Amino acid sequence: MSWIREGELTIIERFCANIIKAGPMPKHVAFIMDGNRRYAQKCHVERQQGHSEGFDKLAQTLRWCLNLGIQEVTVYAFSIENFKRSKEEVDGLMDLARQKFSRLLEEQENLKKHGVCIRVLGDLPLLPVDIQELIAQAVLATRNYNKCFLNVCFAYTSRHEISNAVREMAWGVEQGLLEPSDVSESLLDKCLYTNNSPDPDLLIRTSGEVRLSDFLLWQTSHSCLVFQSVLWPEYSFWNLCEAILRFQMNYGALQKARDSYMEERRRQQMERDQDYVTRKLQQEGCASHGDSRRRRTLLQKCTAMREERIQGFLQALEHKRADFFERLCTVSA
Repeated sequence: MSWIREGELTIIERFCANIIKAGPMPKHVAFIMDGNRRYAQKCHVERQQGHSEGFDKLAQTLRWCLNLGIQEVTVYAFSIENFKRSKEEVDGLMDLARQKFSRLLEEQENLKKHGVCIRVLGDLPLLPVDIQELIAQAVLATRNYNKCFLNVCFAYTSRHEISNAVREMAWGVEQGLLEPSDVSESLLDKCLYTNNSPDPDLLIRTSGEVRLSDFLLWQTSHSCLVFQSVLWPEYSFWNLCEAILRFQMNYGALQKARDSYMEERRRQQMERDQDYVTRKLQQEGCASHGDSRRRRTLLQKCTAMREERIQGFLQALEHKRADFFERLCTVSA
């Protein structure tokens, strides 16, 4: 089964899609693809067959997203917690990953045709080395495509991602690339695995479970969360349409909350910069308010220097992450 199933919508599906697209559409949708094991039990088949059919449903869902103009999809493929499952099931999932990433490398023309950039997010060194190498090849082969993006969270939990982001900032301070005062929510955003993506507009979980299971906890604070009872392998175009309609119904409130949060974050950064300037003026022996021109000059200098440090740090971080994939490709070659 291809990563993106070829095919068009039926007439009735196209008609409904055109109606839905008249409203605000999510640009980025995240999926917790839950229910593969229960589907296998329901259909009296092996668990591995349930996981395989779950992947087939992902390929079909990606096609629906392309048809609807959704440019970015993030999926929860394998949690770090999944390593605690039986050895038989974990080995089966690793074998499925080998098959699917190998298949991806065989169908690069199809990915190029659709301009699909594949990103794999997670603590990849936890995976078998051969799977790491396949992932690295897939990521590097598609990194220049930019029409749409598929983020596969593999060996991932959100708490692990946030902890890693904090370690990256600490590394930046240790290396002299950052000042401790540069550390902020905004910088942590840029150190997450998802730093190249906007936050999801819509998160969908199937199978009736009403929890996030440690998935994108930081990124979904202002997302529309939709929990649907259907098992993932049975997911349909109409289930996706239902979720998008719920997003549209809540769009105004979500956008207002997001704008308010960003404004508050900018205000807090301005306050920190103002405090820095005040301390600097006091060190220079100026009056508490100081000369207004001097204050403006220091504020501009403070902002410019901070941005320069942060950009240098982010470039070093990006180079470090790219180097990880390139080394894996060199080993596999």
